[in-house]
Amino acid sequence: MGYKEEIITSFKNGNTLTKLIYINLGLFLVVGLINVALLLFKIDSNWLNRSLALSSQWGDLLRNPWTPITYMFLHFNFIHLIFNILTLYWFGKIFLEYYSQRDLVGLYLFGGLLGGALYFGAYAIFPLFENHSGSLCGASAAIMSIIIACARTNPEQSIRLVLFGDIRLKWLAVFAILLSVLNVASENAGGNISHLGGALAGFLYVYFLQRGTNITSGINKIIDRLVNLTKREKKSKMNVSYRRPMSDQEYNYQKRKQSEQIDLILEKIKKNGYDSLTKEERDQLFTASRRN
Repeated sequence: MGYKEEIITSFKNGNTLTKLIYINLGLFLVVGLINVALLLFKIDSNWLNRSLALSSQWGDLLRNPWTPITYMFLHFNFIHLIFNILTLYWFGKIFLEYYSQRDLVGLYLFGGLLGGALYFGAYAIFPLFENHSGSLCGASAAIMSIIIACARTNPEQSIRLVLFGDIRLKWLAVFAILLSVLNVASENAGGNISHLGGALAGFLYVYFLQRGTNITSGINKIIDRLVNLTKREKKSKMNVSYRRPMSDQEYNYQKRKQSEQIDLILEKIKKNGYDSLTKEERDQLFTASRRN
């Protein structure tokens, strides 16, 4: 198997975290190679960068309406890319301990969109940005939403950082937010404002999810439709289908969800009695009792 086939196979078989990392890496390489080619032929490459990064100007946004999505996968600096990919990998794995792969994509996009919205709004509202224009790129806002969601879900969970040792997620989240607030006074003011938008997205995601509402469901439905469009023309020639074995993260997530459903059913019995259960709830309780 050649390099190309190995990469394609790895992408197809990887989970959503792997796919997000591949998309960031792939776009960096493609844009970088195109910029090199344009430079060699002395062709201005600014048009390409403007077509993918999120501009602070209405005119650019109207000409390139896809940039609120593309900017959150776009990196021009290698160090920026590596730092974001490593952070996405670490916190993406923690996120998948509590939520599904589908949730990870939904929150990544929601965090990036809200971060981009705050960035764009800041240029329109604050006098600091008067007579200035800018462009935003990078996955930082999207990743910030995942960091804050992890900290909101299990604030006491600890991770080990080089030079710092074990640190709880809640303090890491506080530090990340304070750093972004203080860095609004830096040259990258707009970028740090977008980080705060991502942080807000992560907070809102867990806040509403704990109250029974997934605010990324609309994004997930759009993704599902796009995926279904690509699969509609691919018809299976055999009735036999083979399912990929669940990973440990997927299995633990499924078990945790089942346990939460049973706890809710038992609480309902405690409050209203067994007769208050629906047929579906009784079937779930019966199935769980047989497994145990």
